[in-house]
Amino acid sequence: MPFSRTPSSLPPLFKELLGLFSTYLIAERRFALNSVEAYTSDVTLFLSYLHLRGKDSLDQLTLAEIYDFLEHCSENKKPAKSTASRRISALKSFFDYLFREKRISSNPFLAVDLPKGSHNLPKALSEKEVQRLLTPPQKATLIAVRDHTMLTLLYATGLRVSELVTLPLAAINLDAGFIRVLGKGNKERLIPFGDVARDLVKEYVAGSRRLLLKGKNSKYLFISNRGTCMTRLRFWQITRNTALAAGITKNISPHIIRHSFATHLLNHGADLRAVQMMLGHTDITTTQIYTHVDNKRLKEIHRNFHPRG
Repeated sequence: MPFSRTPSSLPPLFKELLGLFSTYLIAERRFALNSVEAYTSDVTLFLSYLHLRGKDSLDQLTLAEIYDFLEHCSENKKPAKSTASRRISALKSFFDYLFREKRISSNPFLAVDLPKGSHNLPKALSEKEVQRLLTPPQKATLIAVRDHTMLTLLYATGLRVSELVTLPLAAINLDAGFIRVLGKGNKERLIPFGDVARDLVKEYVAGSRRLLLKGKNSKYLFISNRGTCMTRLRFWQITRNTALAAGITKNISPHIIRHSFATHLLNHGADLRAVQMMLGHTDITTTQIYTHVDNKRLKEIHRNFHPRG
């Protein structure tokens, strides 16, 4: 292949972006080392391809350039479906990260599909595991109350972690039981939540939040012990530590709780389009993957309980 997998061959801007992405995969996504190496290798390959063709900016990237690269990868040796799928997943993750960090103005990989049949089913906690995760803390310290409230609201609404940690206090209507969220692409949506989450948030705002602020002001609903906005990485650590304390050994993340929110709604008969609206998916096909999770559960029930299964 005429382009390099070695980052040293890239221009400074591409090296910088690749380094930031690698740190994100390790610190926030908690990828295993071999997965980080595979993802960064795929991204390096693509950046090298662009650089050798005189393109050293990722803005105004066209779909034609993307598909030319994918076609070039398969010219000499057709990659396995899993390899092609991983390569596209890596690039989707890379450009999604750059867009969220405002390093690019648009994400061209939103229009690129994975190879047919390559979608992985999203992981989800069981309802019993969620009950354990959301058991109230034995010691109701200010931080413990805040963490418990955040996790409960996350499961009640299916927010993205970036939406949760930056949620303004003014965005939550405790009387109506709705949150107003400004999500991806500055698209606004309303998400309802139930009495359990509402009561916890109300108690947190009147108690722990006020005491954590120590007389300061903050526009954010959830704050650190310094009265500032919490980072996504810190909330990932909170989620992981709470899960371990609850005896949950799965590799849990805030994103898995979002998956659990959607999966459990559909398991109990929720309308797919309503779940799409709450999750903030632009395309309903993104939400439809959760119906495959539901179908898998139904097959397990049929196999386990049907007399001639």
